[in-house]
Amino acid sequence: MQEEDTSRRGRITMKDVARAAGVSQTTVSFVLNGADEMRIAAETRARVLEVAAELGYRPRSAGRPPAQDTQRLIGVMVDEIATSPFMAISIDGMQERAWSAGVMLEVAMTGGDRAYETATLRKWAADRLEGVIYASILTRKATVPDGLARHRAVLLNCHDPATRHPAIVPAERRGGEAATRALIEAGHRRIAFVSGEPWMEASEQRQEGFTRAMAEAGRPVDPALVVEGNFMPSGGRTATLELMARRDPPDAIFCANDLTALGAYEALKELGLGIGSDVAVMGYDDQEIAQHLEPPLSTVLLPHREMGQLAIDKLLAPGPLDPTQTRLDCPLVLRRSHRA
Repeated sequence: MQEEDTSRRGRITMKDVARAAGVSQTTVSFVLNGADEMRIAAETRARVLEVAAELGYRPRSAGRPPAQDTQRLIGVMVDEIATSPFMAISIDGMQERAWSAGVMLEVAMTGGDRAYETATLRKWAADRLEGVIYASILTRKATVPDGLARHRAVLLNCHDPATRHPAIVPAERRGGEAATRALIEAGHRRIAFVSGEPWMEASEQRQEGFTRAMAEAGRPVDPALVVEGNFMPSGGRTATLELMARRDPPDAIFCANDLTALGAYEALKELGLGIGSDVAVMGYDDQEIAQHLEPPLSTVLLPHREMGQLAIDKLLAPGPLDPTQTRLDCPLVLRRSHRA
């Protein structure tokens, strides 16, 4: 279990400095990188520098070994970047960890185009990279391209049924269990679950975690309190209105992601119900918006930064790669919305 703090993801980042200083991450970047040509007020610059010092922020290059004659490279192949913040978080973690070892990243966004993947892997084989990280925006089974076999490779947020490569994925079931237990321990009796789209592995596994935790607590799951959503606010709003219209409505709602929880907030406020007083809400993902809701949303952290860092560690470690799957825990981030 974990309370909100600026260091929960390990190393202090520019995002942490921006949040504490009350400015944008872009402003922090310009100040800390000495962009004096930008018209940033002296007072703002001073505040950013003061906060960075107080938090112990260290630039990415701190501790980097001396440059080598031949630059070492790792290739990162991703299907999508812009559709979710999580891949950017993973890449940031990978770049930080690799750069501290004197290794640079070369990122290729393929859109899932197999011909593009093949051409990129062929180029990387000629470039004699240290290895390749093959990543997916959605946690899923992946049929990896044949060319990946020519590389030292790690799968990130996806897994190969043939287990030819090590894979790193979030422990979604355990996260679902932890979130449900937190609601049970807060004293809630009728706990609803709003899922994501059923074909998504993350949605399925989070629901399995919910069901397991309810069974462990001796609480049979009421089928009427399990409603399908769509991982979007619209689905959360519709599902919550449906749940609260029942003769015996829930006193807590576990939403399969934070955007679903945002829709649940909207519905409960429309009904004149207090979040965290009349009805508890739990999310999943710990997106940026979670801490800015009122009340701040209790949720589960997806460890994408740590997953990216572990992928780099595996590639750079000596010896052969163990082609097994590693599931990283998804810790609770308890704020105020889960209590009622």
